[in-house]
Amino acid sequence: MLNRVILIGRLTRDPEVRYTSSNIPVANFTLAVDRSRKNAQGERETDFIDIVLWQKLAELAKQYLTKGRLIAVDGRLQVRTWQTKEGDNRKTYEVVAESFNFLDKGDRQVASARAEGETPPLVEDALRLAGRGEGSDEDDDLPFWRVYQ
Repeated sequence: MLNRVILIGRLTRDPEVRYTSSNIPVANFTLAVDRSRKNAQGERETDFIDIVLWQKLAELAKQYLTKGRLIAVDGRLQVRTWQTKEGDNRKTYEVVAESFNFLDKGDRQVASARAEGETPPLVEDALRLAGRGEGSDEDDDLPFWRVYQ
């Protein structure tokens, strides 16, 4: 089975960092991701996707990510359920980030960030599967491609 999500979008707010009772940092923010197709009115619709980062990645997000930054997030989809004080069951979908890469011209001190022990983002693999691997003439059409080479 495979649970892999790769998103490119802009932060809608600065990351909010808090600590668990075991003093483990966790960060949350929302990523605005434009859909690739236009709607009936000829406009692109935007999805707002909740992102969660843990441990070292959360600390890096706090230090380097700000509202408006264009980033690529590589992670997995997670379904989280809970019960309200009133006893109602709730469910939310969020992406747990395993890495992120800057795609804009902001602070270049850190080109990318990964959770410790994780492999690099799989953007290149996704492009290869889509028929845009190395040597493809379509590479120039991808504004973020050079970041990963």
